[in-house]
Amino acid sequence: MHANNNDAVSPDIRNLTNRQRIRAILGACSGNLVEWYDFFIYAYTSIYFAALFFPQGDQTTQLLATAGIFAVGFFMRPLGGWIFGYLADTRGRRFSMIISVFLMCGGSLMIAVLPTYESIGMAAPVLLLVARLMQGLSVGAEYGTGATYISEVSKKGKRCFFGSFQYFTIIAGQLLALLTVVVLQNVLALDDLKAWGWRIPFLIGAVSALVVVYLRRSMLETAHVKGGQNKEAGSIKALMRHKKAVLLTMAITAGCSLHFYTFSTYMQKYLVVSAGFDPSTVSFIMTAALVVFMCLQPVYGMLADRIGARNSMIAFGLLSSIFIVPLLTGLKNVSNPYEAFALVMGGLLIAAFYTPVTGVLKSDLYPASVRALGVGLPYAIGNALCGGTAEYVALMLRGAGLESSFYYYVAAMSALTLLAAVLMPDLRKHGYLDGTGAVEENTGWRPSAEYSGTRS
Repeated sequence: MHANNNDAVSPDIRNLTNRQRIRAILGACSGNLVEWYDFFIYAYTSIYFAALFFPQGDQTTQLLATAGIFAVGFFMRPLGGWIFGYLADTRGRRFSMIISVFLMCGGSLMIAVLPTYESIGMAAPVLLLVARLMQGLSVGAEYGTGATYISEVSKKGKRCFFGSFQYFTIIAGQLLALLTVVVLQNVLALDDLKAWGWRIPFLIGAVSALVVVYLRRSMLETAHVKGGQNKEAGSIKALMRHKKAVLLTMAITAGCSLHFYTFSTYMQKYLVVSAGFDPSTVSFIMTAALVVFMCLQPVYGMLADRIGARNSMIAFGLLSSIFIVPLLTGLKNVSNPYEAFALVMGGLLIAAFYTPVTGVLKSDLYPASVRALGVGLPYAIGNALCGGTAEYVALMLRGAGLESSFYYYVAAMSALTLLAAVLMPDLRKHGYLDGTGAVEENTGWRPSAEYSGTRS
């Protein structure tokens, strides 16, 4: 018999007005925006500062080194998902999200003032790595807790719509990072941008994070963390009672994150080094594509509320598996920026089937007492293995003359996500947020004794 789930959910959340729900979601999303801006700005400025920290080798070698540090940052995400998932399940979602923003602020500020290889030698790339580890820890905390919070504060029938604003702000953070680079490209000379201009976005991110800390202090709390709290809340032991949910979360994340980072962060470099576009042209292509993609999130969220999150995820897995190879092949050979935009949009339109639903889908697999940990830790592992290594694997295969192999790798991982989505039941009937229960290990999907009617 599992612990009762009632003591993990704040009863006040079920009585919120629509206005209160919207304010709570905006509070969560403001931090989400800043954290992802800080995280993505590294990817978009690395083409300018790579030579300052890795002076040896050609451009591909330097980009490979910075991509490696970008990937290593992802491997801190499981630790962040574990630590902050525990904090969110035991100390509250708000507490966890405030601390995570502080971490991101510290990492961004560190990069903004970091001396170069010429000044301090090997200490420069080492300190760059430390800063990225801090940011990786922070983002590992942000996604799981944020997805949990938004899912809990939303209401039945509109969870995917409200959930769409998590990726809306992830994309908005990425878009703001791109727009910042575009502005700097137009107001600074290239030599100034390479010498010191790339530091400006990191300083902006650090200051913005402090503003978010102030905003998050007034957020509503969704977790009930006093009195009769389950003693095993937020523990690995309790999470492992939901092994099937953990495996499904990782499988879904693997294909989704790889597809997303291929058409977002890596695409910025792919269009330069493989298709031969000028960096400033690529920035405009990606900015336009991400604006459209961002605006479509609520639309796809409303669609998912009608057809079901699982069906929306199946659509993503099927379309990505079929079209990823021709899309990436076409992008390599394209020479017209308008054609490049159309092909990038094709990849992003496929991604839009999963982005509004992924947080809700994963949150629905777990009871509230381990929900933040269950969403955050398996997601971070899958993201670190596939999403975070996307650039590194792509550039490594390109250097070995096997660039097209990367296309089939992405297609295979999308097929894995498709399989996981097909194996998942309709969570509108069998999920923890609105349905009758959970994933049981030996008997398949059935109502769980842990669920007793409480709805978040």
